[in-house]
Amino acid sequence: MTAVEQKANAGAGEVRADMTFDERALAHWLRDNVDGFAGPMTVLQFRGGQSIPTYQITTPTSSYVLRRKPSGVLLKGAHSIEREAQVQQALGGVGFCVPKIFAVCTDASVVGTPFYVMERVEGRIFWDATFPEVSAEERPRYFDAMNQTLAALHSIEPDAVGLGDFGKSGNYFSRQISRWTSQYLADEAAGRDPDMDLLVEWLPGMIPPGDETRIVHGDFRCDNMIFHPREPKVLAVLDWELSTLGHPLADFANHAMMYQMPPDIVAGLAGADLQRLNIPAQSAYVERYCERTGRASIPAWEFYIAFNLFRMAAIFHGIKGRVIRGTAASAHARERAKSFPVLAGLARRALEECR
Repeated sequence: MTAVEQKANAGAGEVRADMTFDERALAHWLRDNVDGFAGPMTVLQFRGGQSIPTYQITTPTSSYVLRRKPSGVLLKGAHSIEREAQVQQALGGVGFCVPKIFAVCTDASVVGTPFYVMERVEGRIFWDATFPEVSAEERPRYFDAMNQTLAALHSIEPDAVGLGDFGKSGNYFSRQISRWTSQYLADEAAGRDPDMDLLVEWLPGMIPPGDETRIVHGDFRCDNMIFHPREPKVLAVLDWELSTLGHPLADFANHAMMYQMPPDIVAGLAGADLQRLNIPAQSAYVERYCERTGRASIPAWEFYIAFNLFRMAAIFHGIKGRVIRGTAASAHARERAKSFPVLAGLARRALEECR
């Protein structure tokens, strides 16, 4: 995204007029359900994010984050904040870096939709994948911290943390292609695209052999992490909306897709001078992940990239639909929606190279 968009997405500000709720009702609920909560409180809305309205709640002694399900007409299964809370509670129990969940509310009468409240982790969020705020000498360590964090997630056995039923096991690519195809075709408001139509036709017949099941984040990017204020260390992984049980290579390729991603869409490195910036090459980054997860290599790497570009295009198609229906959480969602056909084109070209 552009520097202007990065600035616009950073921090929190006044709650949007269409995202307000009864703050007195929330304060009463927090007093009853969050240990140690004591008002008065102020409520601001975080500017970043496209689908889940997220708020900063501040009291004289504490600071919290509230994430709520969007209001209005939603696609079936979309924006399940209950699942977000569930996976973070499970992973936090084994020491993985997620914010602490304080309470979950499924009663829509409190703020209008279900929500959960978690701790606010203090640190840095990097909206630009080139990490311009850190020195060239330190930059590789920040990339290695991301690599290590995702490898650690993929090393956790779902059954060992009570997430054996967090999703279906096996046939991940078939199921995901079917899911995103269905959401794409169902969202008539957002319209059709010839590149997406071709991807829908081609992808099911190109799935590589072999299967694995792990907990996958689904949107593991530098701007969905909170880093230590001064050190190359990930303190918390955020935005678990797309998490499920799935193939770890799909999740890693979705993260490594930053090397192909134009920076004006999401945090990407396409066009960046990696050598000058002292950023690891994609091949070295993939090799380091393989070392950490006990792999010799990743065959059919191009398919995993093509699949993830298709998946992101489908997500942006959904953002376009929410803009049209008036349920998009971010004031900048309209600009994001304009990137949908660009992503669909990138996905088609990647798949043609794979073919």
